[in-house]
Amino acid sequence: MRCKIGALVFLPLIALLLVGRPVSASPFVATTAKSALVMEAHSGQVLGDKELHRKQPIASMVKLMTLLLAVEAVEQGKVQLTDRVTASEEAARMGGSQIFLAPQEVMTFRELLIAVATASANDASVAVAEHVAGSTEAFVSAMNARARALGMENTRYVNPTGLPDGEQYSTAYDQALLLREALRHPLFRELAQIKEHSLRGGKFQLFNTNKLLWWYQGTIAGKTGWTEEAGYCLASAAQRKGLTLVVVVLGCPEPRSHFRESIKLYNWGFSQYQALTLMPEGERVATLPVERGKEDRVDVLIGREVVVVVPRGHDKGITQEAELPHCLVAPVRRGDRVGYWVVKQDGEEKLRVPLVAASEVAETDFYTLWNKVWRRFTKGV
Repeated sequence: MRCKIGALVFLPLIALLLVGRPVSASPFVATTAKSALVMEAHSGQVLGDKELHRKQPIASMVKLMTLLLAVEAVEQGKVQLTDRVTASEEAARMGGSQIFLAPQEVMTFRELLIAVATASANDASVAVAEHVAGSTEAFVSAMNARARALGMENTRYVNPTGLPDGEQYSTAYDQALLLREALRHPLFRELAQIKEHSLRGGKFQLFNTNKLLWWYQGTIAGKTGWTEEAGYCLASAAQRKGLTLVVVVLGCPEPRSHFRESIKLYNWGFSQYQALTLMPEGERVATLPVERGKEDRVDVLIGREVVVVVPRGHDKGITQEAELPHCLVAPVRRGDRVGYWVVKQDGEEKLRVPLVAASEVAETDFYTLWNKVWRRFTKGV
C-alpha cells in the first residue's frame, strides 16, 4: 500500500475532564500609556491591549532588535563573544546614553553587548552593529529585514540606537513579537537579566535601566526607552507559575511611569490567566512507518513544551490530538516537522505545536529495497 502523505492520523484524545462553567477574564486594565498590550509568550496570544498597532517612536527600545541580531550572529558563528572590537570614530561620537568609548578603544564583543543590554549605551550599539554587519547602514538593512520576517508590519528602523529620527517607529504589538522571539535565545535571556556589571577593570559601573529586575518578582527581560518624542517606554517579560507574559507600554507620560504601568498590567495578567502545561518537550507520541528508508519506522516527538494559557477557572473541555500522515517517505532528517499536536477547547483550536522526527532515516539503496520487497513477498506466500 502506498503512503498517503496527506492523510491524518488522530491519536486518542487526551481530555481534561473537569466540571464547572468557564469564567472569562475581566476587562483590560486602564493605563496612562499611549499604547500597551499583554501577550502570553507561549503562543503569542494577545490577552489585553490598548491601541496595539499605533505607530510611534520607541526610543532605545530599538536596541531590542540590535541585541537580537547580535545574539543570532553569535549563534550562527559569524562573530564570537571573545572578539576584540575596536571602537570607530562614529561609535565614539554617539551622544545620549553611553559608556564613553574613545576612538580606537578595544572591548570584547561580550562587554559591548552587556553595555547595550544594561546601560542602553548608544556608542556600544554602533560598535556592535559595525562588528556584525560591517557598517551601520548594512546593519539597519538587516534590522528591517528581520522585522519583516517576524511579521512586524508597522515597524521601520533607521539606526541601531533609537536616537530620534522621524522615520523610525514601531508599535506595541510589533515590539511584543520581537521580545517574544528574543526570549527564545539563551544568550539574550542571560544578557537581559544582568543587573550590574563593571567595565575597564572596575572603573566604570553599569546598572540595568530595567528596574523591574529589582522591583517585580519573576522579571526575566526588558528594554527601556525614553526621548521627548517617545515618552517613557518599556518592553519586558515576567514569569510566574509556568506563565510567561510579555508586557509593552509606549508613550508613558512621566518618569518611572513605564514601570508603574507595566506592573499594573502584569498584576492584571497574572491574576486573570493561568498556564496549563499539557505535554513536555520531547515526549514520544507516535511511531510512523517509513517507506524507502533504511529503517522501517521512526518515533515522533513533541517539538516544544505544550502550554495553553486560559482565563482562571476556564480550564474545562480541553482536548489534544495528533495530526500526522499515515507514513513518511525517506529521507527523513532528525527534527523534521512531520505533523502537529493540536490543542482544542470546546472544539475551538487553541494551540498547534510541531511534531518532529526523533531520528534520521536515510533513503535505502536499490539492493536493500529489493531485499525488503522480496522478504515481504516470500512471507506472504
